[in-house]
Amino acid sequence: MASKSHQAEAQQLYPQPSRVELLTAQTEPNQKPRWGKLLLLVALATTFGGAVSTGYCIGVINAPSKLMKVWCNQTLHENYGSNLSVSGLDLLWSCIVSVFLVGGAIGSLGGAGAANKFGRKACFLICGALFTVGAVLFFFCRAANSVEMLVIGRFIVGLASGLVTATLPMYLSEVAPQALRGTLGVFCAVGVTGGVVVGQVCSLADVFGTEELWHYALTAYMGLILVCYLPSYLFPESPKFLYIVKGNRAAAKRELQRLRGKDAEDLIAQEIAEMEAEANAKVQTSSFCDVLRDPRLTLPLIIVCCFHGGQQLSGINAIFYYSVSIFEKAGLSTENAQWANLGAGCLNLCISLLGPLLMAYCNRRTLMMFSCALCSVFLFTIAFVLFYIDYVSWFAIACIVCIMGYIFFYQFGLGPIPYFIGSELFEVAPRSVAMSMGSLASWTCNFIIGISFPLLQNAWGAFVFLPFSITCVLLCLLTKFYLPETHGRDPSEVAPLVSKGFRSKVK
Repeated sequence: MASKSHQAEAQQLYPQPSRVELLTAQTEPNQKPRWGKLLLLVALATTFGGAVSTGYCIGVINAPSKLMKVWCNQTLHENYGSNLSVSGLDLLWSCIVSVFLVGGAIGSLGGAGAANKFGRKACFLICGALFTVGAVLFFFCRAANSVEMLVIGRFIVGLASGLVTATLPMYLSEVAPQALRGTLGVFCAVGVTGGVVVGQVCSLADVFGTEELWHYALTAYMGLILVCYLPSYLFPESPKFLYIVKGNRAAAKRELQRLRGKDAEDLIAQEIAEMEAEANAKVQTSSFCDVLRDPRLTLPLIIVCCFHGGQQLSGINAIFYYSVSIFEKAGLSTENAQWANLGAGCLNLCISLLGPLLMAYCNRRTLMMFSCALCSVFLFTIAFVLFYIDYVSWFAIACIVCIMGYIFFYQFGLGPIPYFIGSELFEVAPRSVAMSMGSLASWTCNFIIGISFPLLQNAWGAFVFLPFSITCVLLCLLTKFYLPETHGRDPSEVAPLVSKGFRSKVK
């Protein structure tokens, strides 16, 4: 933190409004969102370069899996003279898929330290370097006849993806003016969703999903990396990171002027005043141990982790990982089931595009409870319909409708809100730890679903969807009783509302 003389200088340059004046300014109806050229460039480039690449690596691996398994078996036989059994090959493939999730968990766990040590912008650049290394390994693994390169590449892009989900929503929310923080915060969720669809398309047999070209499918996201990282030298560092974490007031002011425009002196002065108030606040813990030990941060940390983990435990990835088999059970042919799976991904993307608009004008609590409640109903109905699908002819169509309905309402709250809610509940100092912990919960629960769902499906049948429905109900209750409304509020206003743990009165 800067010295008292620096703080006095900042106060002299930018006289701080009183708390009442500040709250009044934040709620004035004539304050409209300000989209500058630099802010738009940062939002689009980081979303396409980071979030879309993350989603791409998630979605691209499914379609060519049979071809890649054959190559893995042949390569291991040529290199080591061994032939894997069917179960051994399935175990190897599970490792190739799961090592990405392990990398994501590790990357998200390291996001807090990296974001505070190197900065938000630097984390984005590190992600680009990791994605590039992974792409090189993917491209040359066939030429080198190396399964090891494929596994290491998946781990490295997992690290990059974990770092993206932990730091990108935080970076976008901190460079945005308050009126646009929710809108930009949801860009990461939209990007990941879009990346999954792009990965599914690129891995189709008519594109790169062939025996000779599957390694091109794994590598194709490099086009996005090259285009989106070229202007990265223009990107600003987060003004809040510079001002509060590094104590560099002058640099923070320069970045704000670049983002808001030099003619927006009043807005810049207001943001400087907000950052100064936050820098002088009592909550200045920034290390993992400090955040975990601070009782004022316990409830918001639980909310963030439950939202991230619950997003995965609500069943969205189980639907997409195994939707082809679910559609086949509903009566579709294998080819039609694959197209239905792509259609579900496209629906997911189209509805996610409404996210920025919803977050700009709608309350978080309302959207989250609405989404959780309806998703719970659809998941329960999927379980019921699948159980009786052989007895009622039209239940096959009802199953497809319920899956599409679940995906539709998922993107109203369960999909986008967990990505950025930490940046609205936490002030800057502990924010990176909270976002990192939330991302870790997401990747861990994703891993649990990927590993356990096939086993549970075999054991429970259609009832495997009931725990997902219960998860949505619990998230709805958590939102109703403990999530304060964050729309249009600065984190410094929200933090005191949840500082008393489960005794907090959030309304």
